[in-house]
Amino acid sequence: MGNRNLGVNVNSEIGKLEAVIIHSMGSEVENMTPENAERALYSDILNLSVAQDEYSDFRGVLRKNAEVYEVQDLLKEVLEDETVKNELLAKVCSSCKHSNVVDQIYDQSPEQLAKMLIEGVVLNRDNLTRFLSNQRFAIRPLHNFFFTRDSAIAIQNEILVGRMASPVREREAQIMETIFRNSKIFNTKIFEIENKFNSGDIKIEGGDVLIGGKDLLVIGISARTSTQGIDKIIKNFKLRKIDKHIIVQELPADRESFIHLDMVFTFLNHDECMVYEPVIMQPNRFHTIHIQIENGKVKINEEKNILECLKKIGRDMKPVYCGGTADLWTQEREQWHSGANFFALGPGKVIGYSRNVYTIEEMSKNGYEVIPAADIINNRTSTDDYKKCVITIEGSELSRGGGGARCMTLPVRRKDL
Repeated sequence: MGNRNLGVNVNSEIGKLEAVIIHSMGSEVENMTPENAERALYSDILNLSVAQDEYSDFRGVLRKNAEVYEVQDLLKEVLEDETVKNELLAKVCSSCKHSNVVDQIYDQSPEQLAKMLIEGVVLNRDNLTRFLSNQRFAIRPLHNFFFTRDSAIAIQNEILVGRMASPVREREAQIMETIFRNSKIFNTKIFEIENKFNSGDIKIEGGDVLIGGKDLLVIGISARTSTQGIDKIIKNFKLRKIDKHIIVQELPADRESFIHLDMVFTFLNHDECMVYEPVIMQPNRFHTIHIQIENGKVKINEEKNILECLKKIGRDMKPVYCGGTADLWTQEREQWHSGANFFALGPGKVIGYSRNVYTIEEMSKNGYEVIPAADIINNRTSTDDYKKCVITIEGSELSRGGGGARCMTLPVRRKDL
């Protein structure tokens, strides 16, 4: 399964991608009804076959540019160790209401067990209580796991395991921590902030954490990442006397399309970023804070906006506008469908949804060659042929899950800039 002892190394959002973890969706996406969609953090039900076709193009582009690892394959490998299996099942089943579920799944093969821990375990109705239960699953499916970004974050050569805002997603982080602590593939350490999950107000998800450089993080305060979570990151750097700039952006809490910072701001190139202008550029009530950690001391100041703050620390960035500049309604529509959410394969070479036509047109005006995913997959062209390009994938179904190309990736190795 690819390289062994692969050193985790992510010092930017845009360095040439060398290795990435994804999760190709399966029946866990389909095992959803209108009744449980909201609980699963979805606003709608996805058509699995259409979503899989769109995802196949996305995965195909990644494979042309980097080593691609699948969560389920990585999980299967670590579950071959009996001790690791016992530890993970103890964590997963501690929150299960049905005590017999361990017996139901324990003797499965590592391959089947990995599948069940992601796609769910149907409730065995072998007593009266379970027979009358209105629950379908003893272990619920992980409907959101194809958004691999949130449950773990590579920061330089370490992995910060997410502290998920919703219990529905807690198992994603447990699985990712198990993989990174035990996989023979990755050479990494865990970025330690807490010894247990669901630690009160401590929330951190990867969609809110952008790696701006070796000495820079940009983090969102959102419905999914709390100030207490960010304080834990600050404390880690402070105790280790690691110098760091952290730019913190407060997000609106009143709309689900603002769940993470990468829904309104992503890096595209050395000197360009994608922004949703009303939140990032226009005067508003949402704070932008600059935190500087230097030799174990912390200084905190308020700034005008992210771009002004970046400029002060030597990163002059040109904004490219999600939805274009002509119409606020168009900006809102395209931001809703992850129009600001791009994933970089390298500096100036990014992936996004073709459905956001005004955003793609704005990128074209800024010198980005627009390339359909099929042209990359079928070897009609290569990202190496362009200085700047945006590779477009169909996203009409995927975007309804509430995320874009960055959300669906966990980069674990990039070339340093």
